[in-house]
Amino acid sequence: MVVLAVAVFVTLSSCALGCSRSTNSTELQRWSAEHQVAERLAAAFKETASLRSQQTAREALTQVHVRGHQTAARREVAGTNVLTYGPSDDEEDVLHFPGKDSGRRRDPCFHYTVLDQAWRATNTTTKNKKCDRHVKWIGWYRLFYKGESIQMPERCVPSNKCGTHAPLWLAGPHPKRRDGIVTRKVCGHWKKKCCAFRSTPIRVKKCLGNYYVYEFTQPSACYLAYCADINTLVCGRCTRSQSCVSRDRINWRCKRNKMASIKIHFFASYPGQLKGKVNRIKYSNVLVNVGRAFDRRTGAFRAPVNGVYQFFFSTQTANAGLKTDLWLVVNNYWVTVSHTHVSRPSTVGSLSTYMTFLRRGSVVYVTHNCGRSWANAASSTITFGGSLLVQMR
Repeated sequence: MVVLAVAVFVTLSSCALGCSRSTNSTELQRWSAEHQVAERLAAAFKETASLRSQQTAREALTQVHVRGHQTAARREVAGTNVLTYGPSDDEEDVLHFPGKDSGRRRDPCFHYTVLDQAWRATNTTTKNKKCDRHVKWIGWYRLFYKGESIQMPERCVPSNKCGTHAPLWLAGPHPKRRDGIVTRKVCGHWKKKCCAFRSTPIRVKKCLGNYYVYEFTQPSACYLAYCADINTLVCGRCTRSQSCVSRDRINWRCKRNKMASIKIHFFASYPGQLKGKVNRIKYSNVLVNVGRAFDRRTGAFRAPVNGVYQFFFSTQTANAGLKTDLWLVVNNYWVTVSHTHVSRPSTVGSLSTYMTFLRRGSVVYVTHNCGRSWANAASSTITFGGSLLVQMR
């Protein structure tokens, strides 16, 4: 088709050159040249249409070939029709790496058989026992339970579960993605022996998308069948504040965690005198610091959990006519004051308390706003302390 187009172009070019050189050409010569060009263009269009028709035919044959492979992939596994699948559209988008199509064709993560049989679940018992030795296992399989992805159990499954006499479980951990394809032993539980049957080992691979594919083989005897661990479905739905619990190790549920009991208490003093404005009193003598929420270097308390806290702070002054104020500061807000004002020569002490709800990370400290406070190492009159009363979520 390219050669024909070049020929047309050359003909047109030669016609143009001939017209420019011979202005005395007859109408017959012009008609003959134009007729030749039209015939060649018609031949080119005809060849293009033929090529398109052949391409359409090849595409149709390809579609028939694909449908034939999909139909041939259907087979019966333990009495249930299943279908061999490649990756879904979403998985294709995620897993597509240019230049690695040949590797994907050999990757079992892209070509597996969906095995969705409810009787394989670890919490299922049936009268009609199944035996996977009667199944002609071909290739790789991915376990499902009622349309949701699931995996084999890694623990001993009680006898007469998974629709069989001796349930088969994976005697080893599932691999990580970087491990690639690994070989794992398979055990069958019978008569209180978790590995009474040592079945034929299988190969396992973890795929992108947090699921596993298995290359199942015929078990060593009957009645044995591969299990699908229902725990991996139920426990996968538990939140961070929940734990997956079970009484019989068969039926599982998500249970809200009990809050760990945490104790917070602190008491500190300043062994000296304070005068005028001190932005943050650094109580250097720390006597109690349960939970380590008080920092002697900064003189500040930082709430480790949400909850209701109670604080107290005190001072002592002895100067006549002088006002002394200490403020409790919570998250940079002055919330309560310890005030003393001595009208005659004497010594006066003051103690203030404050209770509030704090979120985790809240900062509490004491500031000396004005006046004079007195203390020494033995008196402990300039003090600051507090406790967690109730922990909250």
